[in-house]
Amino acid sequence: MFRKELRENLTLAEAFLWSKLKARKFEGKRFTRQHSIENFIVDFYCASEKLIIELDGQVHINPEKQEYDKLRTQRLNELGFTVIRFENRMVFDLLPSVLAEIKGNFRK
Repeated sequence: MFRKELRENLTLAEAFLWSKLKARKFEGKRFTRQHSIENFIVDFYCASEKLIIELDGQVHINPEKQEYDKLRTQRLNELGFTVIRFENRMVFDLLPSVLAEIKGNFRK
């Protein structure tokens, strides 16, 4: 239920990036949004690449949240996933670089 709420209430940055990733628009890869892995809900996930994309807004600035994000990323890495993170503003200001980094994390 919580995933559905998140999917229906994307942040502006999530909605903007989703418009570039959805429907196999980016490199023909299938991405899902607000995807569950164990007890985590990740922002974007590409199963064929085992790639997770996380967008960080203001809430991620506090030390407690940063520690949680670090432990969460470690666990997802242990499960064999690659996690890349971007600050929300990067999606708007540096979209070509963000997309290049996403592509650069695809398995060859």
